[in-house]
Amino acid sequence: MQMKYAGILGMGFYVPEKVLTNYDLEKMVETSHDWIVERTGIKERHIAAPEQATSDQALIAARKALEDAGIEAEQLDCIIVATETPDTKFPSTACVLQDLLGAKAAAAFDLSAGCSGFVYSLSVANSMITSGLYKHILIVGAETLSRIMNWKDRNTCVLFGDGAGAAVVGEVPEGYGVLSVEMGADGSGGKFLQMPAGGSRKPASHETVDNNEHYIFMDGSEVFKFAVKIMASASKKVMDKAGISSEE
Repeated sequence: MQMKYAGILGMGFYVPEKVLTNYDLEKMVETSHDWIVERTGIKERHIAAPEQATSDQALIAARKALEDAGIEAEQLDCIIVATETPDTKFPSTACVLQDLLGAKAAAAFDLSAGCSGFVYSLSVANSMITSGLYKHILIVGAETLSRIMNWKDRNTCVLFGDGAGAAVVGEVPEGYGVLSVEMGADGSGGKFLQMPAGGSRKPASHETVDNNEHYIFMDGSEVFKFAVKIMASASKKVMDKAGISSEE
């Protein structure tokens, strides 16, 4: 059996029109433009309109990716949406997107992996293509994080915005596409970045709403320390697998 290789055939993105600058945030919480830029490099973020949901953003990005790839929605075999802010708990945002696109032949599911969701999705799509299971897969990373943001918490509200990025993954010639994959997880750090309520552990109630437990909670220093360490080691591992040195 001939080895198959998978790569990105087309890409698209969308960001909402509304822009929230650091100067706007100075009026909302105790922070400053210089403080935010020095620590994060962020100067502005895009915020979805009240009537926009995650699938609305994903749809625009997906259509651009399909056009870029020269692929019709009817040719898609699978749709994966990586998100922590789905339109609803179910049906999945991927199923909503499948219907909006008219991709009737496509399987569809959401993938929950936080900031690494798009990388996870690309890895899953890569496996599906190289195994011969599917030919064309649409992956979308889309978030409407402004809906789960505590705009009084300066530790989180300065960091996140809304938007969507999409890619069509398909078979490519040898030497192109995904060269190697490295994935991992450390569930012990879940307490440092979470939305405490709204699941089966702590269902929604007046108490959880009053306690702001349906917003993002993050221990920024712990997340930063973990991210710096793990991103460096994961990068080294994936380069080793691909036979690529840091000098290259």
